[in-house]
Amino acid sequence: MKVIEITGRTTEDAVKNALKELNVTEDKVEVEVLDEGNKGFFNLIGTRPAKVRVKVKRDYLYEGKTFLRDILNNMNIKAEIKIKEENDVIKITLTGPNMGILIGYRGETLDSLQYLVSLVINKGHDFEYKRVILDTENYRAKREETLKRLARRIAEKACRTGNCVKLEPMNPYERRIIHSALQGDSKVVTYSEGEEPYRRVVVDLKKA
Repeated sequence: MKVIEITGRTTEDAVKNALKELNVTEDKVEVEVLDEGNKGFFNLIGTRPAKVRVKVKRDYLYEGKTFLRDILNNMNIKAEIKIKEENDVIKITLTGPNMGILIGYRGETLDSLQYLVSLVINKGHDFEYKRVILDTENYRAKREETLKRLARRIAEKACRTGNCVKLEPMNPYERRIIHSALQGDSKVVTYSEGEEPYRRVVVDLKKA
């Protein structure tokens, strides 16, 4: 991040000088007043200019988009990247042909890309952690509905057989969907067992 110290007749002038030199707008910087200056006697004797330190903020959205673009180019995949931030959540949507390649088996490739972009955006920890959601062809919503249906079927199986049912290993995001889907069920309880990346959800009957 670029940092400069600069003076001006007033702090406002000093900030304007800094913005001009850095070629950025005020919302892109952090300003620290080092010296408010002194107008002096009759603006002639004992005058002292104001001094500020101006630091350009990290453009983490640009960094994340650039990183993702480089990966897609290396994969020879053409895609439009739309990125926006809402309530500390970075939402990235990819559109283009052959998006199935980016999704991968049960979203594994998409999850890996999402993880890498999250590392880039959150590096340095100089701001509050930003959750990253990477999606294409509305895969996330479709997968969530699939998992909710799976949760209901597994709950019915556990009740029908009287035995606990262990699901296949899932990532934390998908496990949360299963837990949430059955949280209010009066007959079954869910918990996770095992170590990553083989951690799985278990659906069991509630004890009488």
